[in-house]
Amino acid sequence: MSGAFTKSMARNIFYGGTVFFFLLFLALSFDTHSQLPKRDMRQNITPQVAEGKKLWETHNCIGCHTLMGEGAYFAPELANVVVRYGEEGTKAFIKSRPKEGIEGRRSMPQFNFTDAQLDAIVAFLKHVNSINDANWPPNVQG
Repeated sequence: MSGAFTKSMARNIFYGGTVFFFLLFLALSFDTHSQLPKRDMRQNITPQVAEGKKLWETHNCIGCHTLMGEGAYFAPELANVVVRYGEEGTKAFIKSRPKEGIEGRRSMPQFNFTDAQLDAIVAFLKHVNSINDANWPPNVQG
């Protein structure tokens, strides 16, 4: 074998590397897929939790808040809000928002949720808190 790097050698390295990294990608994808049921608590998703998620999405809560570190950083993290303030405290805060907002301050709008909708949102937030997120975000206050 000569000391020159040939086109054939480059092609073999390229194909070998492509196959190696494709197999690595498949193995890591399979591992992730097999780990999810153990971590995401999908067996705890009730119709009420699903309704809470729907309300979360339709009212664009993620546009201001973060959930498990994802979303906007305008308002507080909500993954652990029910643990910090309790179910009734969380519902009372959402209900108590002034209709016009607070002059000169950023403020959560009044959504006029029914009691059933508030229960669904709290159920969704409790479910999110039960997901194993490896203690993320690290700040308890969000």
